[in-house]
Amino acid sequence: MNPLAGAALIAVLCLMAPTAHAGIIHGMLRVPSAMSVSTRPMNAYPGQAGSMAGMPATLRGVVTDAIVYVDHVPALAESALKESSAAKPRLAQKDQAFVPRVLAVAVGTQVGFPNQDPIYHNVFSLSPVRRFNLGKYPRGSSRDVVFNKPGLVNVYCDIHSDMEAFVLVLPHHGFVQPLLSGEYQLPDLPAGRYVLRVWHPDLGDLSTTVDVPTKGDVTANLSY
Repeated sequence: MNPLAGAALIAVLCLMAPTAHAGIIHGMLRVPSAMSVSTRPMNAYPGQAGSMAGMPATLRGVVTDAIVYVDHVPALAESALKESSAAKPRLAQKDQAFVPRVLAVAVGTQVGFPNQDPIYHNVFSLSPVRRFNLGKYPRGSSRDVVFNKPGLVNVYCDIHSDMEAFVLVLPHHGFVQPLLSGEYQLPDLPAGRYVLRVWHPDLGDLSTTVDVPTKGDVTANLSY
């Protein structure tokens, strides 16, 4: 082999080595079986375009509202995760509620806020991480917000005081929200030690240390 070609190949292999994905952290998140129910207050706009009758109560403490994430993701692995990330996430206004109630995004993500109700909504946040006010807009309209700082953003509707959502902005794409069964699986991560964290708007925080080996996956079960 040509010495220059050989040196180039070695350099490429050295650059590729840190990006190797070694394993997946997965497991089960368990939450208390008794879920409290938040009853909605009396509608302030009966019979008007700002109200919808018979809206279901908001469930609290559900496992799908949790966010499971790691404290860091190596830069090269983060680049790969960013490239494979899904389409633009959405936080819809549907049945006079935000759907989903909890959304996790990476820094720099643009989120759509479509109105799917036959009434007006006004989406806003006073959170220091990302203040915004999208104004009042009708069904079929959607407005976007870019989240450029990590942290928690509380989202509300200025017309309906019972509507609330949470956007947790993380500095990387190493996160996931559990299935209804409580099962979760994080994206592939390089070998190393990570702090595995869980955040839930009703149940608080959990954390544990996890070692991802050079080969094989890791099971980490967590309970509130």
